[in-house]
Amino acid sequence: MDHFLYRDGALHAEDVAIAALASDVSTPFYCYSTATLERHFTVFSDGLKPLDPLVCYAVKANSNLAVLATLARLGAGADVVSEGEFRRALAAGIPGEKIIFSGVGKTKDELAFALDNDVRQINVESEPELDALNDVAVSMGVRAPVSFRVNPDVDAKTHEKISTGKAENKFGIAYDDAPRIYARAAAMPGIEVVGIDMHIGSQLTDLEPFREAYTRMRALVERLEAEGIPVPRLDIGGGLGVPYERTNEMPPLPTDYGKVVQEVFAGWEDREFECEPGRLIAANAGILVSQVIYVKQSGDRRFLILDAAMNDLIRPALYDAYHDIVPVIEPAPGTPTYEYDVVGPICESGDTFAKARALPEMRAGDLVAFRSAGAYGAVMSSEYNTRPLAPEVIVRGDDFALARPRPTYDDMLGKDRIPDWLG
Repeated sequence: MDHFLYRDGALHAEDVAIAALASDVSTPFYCYSTATLERHFTVFSDGLKPLDPLVCYAVKANSNLAVLATLARLGAGADVVSEGEFRRALAAGIPGEKIIFSGVGKTKDELAFALDNDVRQINVESEPELDALNDVAVSMGVRAPVSFRVNPDVDAKTHEKISTGKAENKFGIAYDDAPRIYARAAAMPGIEVVGIDMHIGSQLTDLEPFREAYTRMRALVERLEAEGIPVPRLDIGGGLGVPYERTNEMPPLPTDYGKVVQEVFAGWEDREFECEPGRLIAANAGILVSQVIYVKQSGDRRFLILDAAMNDLIRPALYDAYHDIVPVIEPAPGTPTYEYDVVGPICESGDTFAKARALPEMRAGDLVAFRSAGAYGAVMSSEYNTRPLAPEVIVRGDDFALARPRPTYDDMLGKDRIPDWLG
């Protein structure tokens, strides 16, 4: 459920009309719903309530400070993958002791920053990283809290570009190597082993891969503890999918996911649990609003050319991802539809959002909204073709605020420097 609904024939974000926002900030722009963010976080947390996990929102899904601050006020921690994301979490009011630092390529400077800011734990993904972290910790006179990300070699049955738990993926240490590496880490002067982490991918719509991965996690923990290495903290990752298409097939509910977690880890309720949802919380809490520039007929193809482009929302070009596209003005019942190729103005054939998409007759100046654009939307955007980044707006009830303004062309050009010899 989200809070982007038609009211009196016009799409609203909670109690704010989308057309009014478009008039105020101009298109294209992202719009986030506070009520949806809060609801999704609460529903997910409630689904795991018997285990009382620390829910560490995956900042990579949507790193806008207003989004992070909204979740921070609900008690969320953060899962970050760079110093920049760590700094964003801190700026939004999430303390270091509620921040998990993940990622395969952390630098020594980033590791030092995390330790200097009381990081909850560092999810180590390789032996070279372990060695680097030990060196940094020893030089700082501290012990680094470490949880190893273990790759369980489980096929998440998701898109190959967002699968992370198979042996050929770059993430984590190999399952069979884990006991040796844990034993080595336990003997290091700068390392304190605090837990284990598994994350097998994103946009999972089947619970069985979770069950398989968590079963392997439990077996590994039992083996480690039998060998004298306590593992009090379990980071069970994220990845639960969201509905992008209006079909009868829906991803599992957080309550169903919670049942799987509780079944696998029955009897371990006294341990610390952590999880890292991102898409599930943010995706349906945001839309991208765009205006039709032209409607172009070319042979038997009808093109809907928008002012939004792949630099604003890259998921369709990158992943062949589907986003529901709806007119901001609600069509009357029985309105006929036509097939449009929905495209942007960038000089790339890949700047295509949808092909043969059924929509009511559209005209230049009409507004459309891309649903489920709150995750991996604005956060993955760029200034390709020297196009200004789309502004981000957050709504709460009948109020709204500009959470990130659109940069001016002077802002964009001012970031470049022409060397003196060209002056």
